[in-house]
Amino acid sequence: MELLYNTALLQPRMVAYWAKIPVVRAAMLAHPEAEWVWWLDADAVITDMDFAPPLATRYKDYNLVVHGWDREVYEARSWVGLNAGVFLIRNCQWSLDFMDAWASMGPASPEYARWGKTLKATLSDKPDDQSALAYLLLKNPKKWGARTYLEHEYYFQGHWAEIVDKLDGVAARRFGPALRRRHAEGEHALYAAARNAALRKKAGGVPGPDGGGQKASAWRRPFVTHFTGCNPCGGKPNEIYSNESCAEGMRRALNLADDQVLRAYGFRHAGPLKGDVRPL
Repeated sequence: MELLYNTALLQPRMVAYWAKIPVVRAAMLAHPEAEWVWWLDADAVITDMDFAPPLATRYKDYNLVVHGWDREVYEARSWVGLNAGVFLIRNCQWSLDFMDAWASMGPASPEYARWGKTLKATLSDKPDDQSALAYLLLKNPKKWGARTYLEHEYYFQGHWAEIVDKLDGVAARRFGPALRRRHAEGEHALYAAARNAALRKKAGGVPGPDGGGQKASAWRRPFVTHFTGCNPCGGKPNEIYSNESCAEGMRRALNLADDQVLRAYGFRHAGPLKGDVRPL
């Protein structure tokens, strides 16, 4: 997949968390050949290089995939019933219309103040992009909700605080000799398929594709570890967490991911969560 890294405000008034909407829309228009666009916040880390989102099966009838729970959004009306920091969106007219509806609730809209009052009255006291997304699904279940998949059966994006302390156990899991031996980058797809088959067997039918259910997290690496709440990019760290816990958690997650990449090139970390690199 092609990686697009952006630090620019394409719409100067769509600041902070709202900035993703014009960026994703621009990517969709610039790449009509792409069937899906995958947004990840800057504080999200891909920590399983062998997992492929089930686009052609689980999500084939949907245009938007977000981490969340139907009950929390549609019944509890909670703005934290989903997370807008990581999402998959199909490159189609439905999605362009959805992005326009979402953007119309943001700070570039003349109706922004009115929408803020509506969101506070309906969902929470935080009128942001996430509460706006929840509101769209809640108020338009047939138009928007029917084509949106709220994923919670695997770590489509998992909160770092419940993940990073488990990474030692995940990294220590071992399979047979054929899977311990890493091959060249060009053979990685074959390796990933074999590893996923082994994980499905180990997980024993736990919900979630390829043994990825959160109950089986001791086996499957989390797909995305999201450091939401640490606020590493805003210049003012969240006082709820210590700088040390966030930084150490990021180091562990990045080393776990990096170790998987390095092995395809004949190297590895001294330990999957350690910083030192050595030849295989």
